Order: sequence, then C-alpha cells, then structure tokens
Amino acid sequence: QRAASQITCPACGTSDVSKMLMTPSVSTSKCKQQETQPVPVASGKAVPDEVLAMMRQIRDKVTESAEYVGRDFSEEARKIHYGEQDERGIYGEASAEEVRTLHEEGIEILPLPVLPEDRN
Repeated sequence: QRAASQITCPACGTSDVSKMLMTPSVSTSKCKQQETQPVPVASGKAVPDEVLAMMRQIRDKVTESAEYVGRDFSEEARKIHYGEQDERGIYGEASAEEVRTLHEEGIEILPLPVLPEDRN
C-alpha cells in the first residue's frame, strides 16, 4: 500500500509515510507509581520547549485578536474572501474536506498549532 501511495497522513495528507519502531506499553506496579507526562512528538522526536512556547504564542495572538466563529469557519471565510463581509481575522473549526475546498477556491487559511494540552 505504501509503494502504491495508498496510505496518507491524516494530519497533513502526505503519502511519504513509514512505520516507526514502537515499544509496547506494559503495565507494571513500578509504572503505576511513576506519574509520567506525555511528550508531544513530531516526526518521532520530542518537540523542544522553545518550539512549544512559540506555538503557544501564535495560538494566543490569534485567539486574542481574531473572532471565533466555530463550525461556521468555512462559510465565514468564503464571505470575507468574496467581499460579502468586511475583512477581519477569524478562527474556528473545519473538516479536512472543507479545508481542501477552501484551498481549491484560493482562500488562504492556516491551521492553528495543535498543542499537547489540546489532546487531554
């Protein structure tokens, strides 16, 4: 499937994916005693604290200066792009299909960074 480019990354859509070596999680009494904090990963490597700090700054800047439009993001982005509403910063939620169609229409959008605390 990989050779035929039938496997894609659900996050970015690239077909350049491969398996990574993974250790099984074996529960022991020693493991239960230790409190471990999940480490965010990018390409199998831990994300440095400086990068996480920059990602948080970007996220904070957007959420402070833009309007949250929720699931109406695609519709609002189109209205702004086609001049039906005044230009303003917005952020919200969109499915992968909605993002793809916005890009096809030439509407410039960027995803907000996913932070470790978002997965809890």
